[in-house]
Amino acid sequence: MTQTYEETVTDIEEHLGLLPGYMEALPEEALINEWPNLKRFLFGESAIDPGTRELVGLAVAAAIGCEYCRHFHKGAARLHGVSEEELSELFFLASYTPRYSALIQAQDYDLDVFREEVAETAAYIQERAAAADD
Repeated sequence: MTQTYEETVTDIEEHLGLLPGYMEALPEEALINEWPNLKRFLFGESAIDPGTRELVGLAVAAAIGCEYCRHFHKGAARLHGVSEEELSELFFLASYTPRYSALIQAQDYDLDVFREEVAETAAYIQERAAAADD
């Protein structure tokens, strides 16, 4: 059952304590449609634990340079028990994808060769792990 705009606003206020201005600025139908997914991933169950979801959000926010998202996800990660040590590691790791993407893209590196090398590397790492278990 789809909620009305008023029910959606009430639901948001019950979960967040207020209706943030950026949500209030949305067209009514957009907010009605947007809120259930946002609520699910902020407060509901998913395949990814809440702390990890927030670390992913923080890494993406850092990569795209969004101050708003960065502030939100860093705070939410702390609310979900992410430690300062985990945050510190994430700060470093968030730089890998954009940095190596730029490095590889600038070379116009052949995608098929890259895929083959990734598969070869994965097989090697799995073989080493299996040998270490023996």
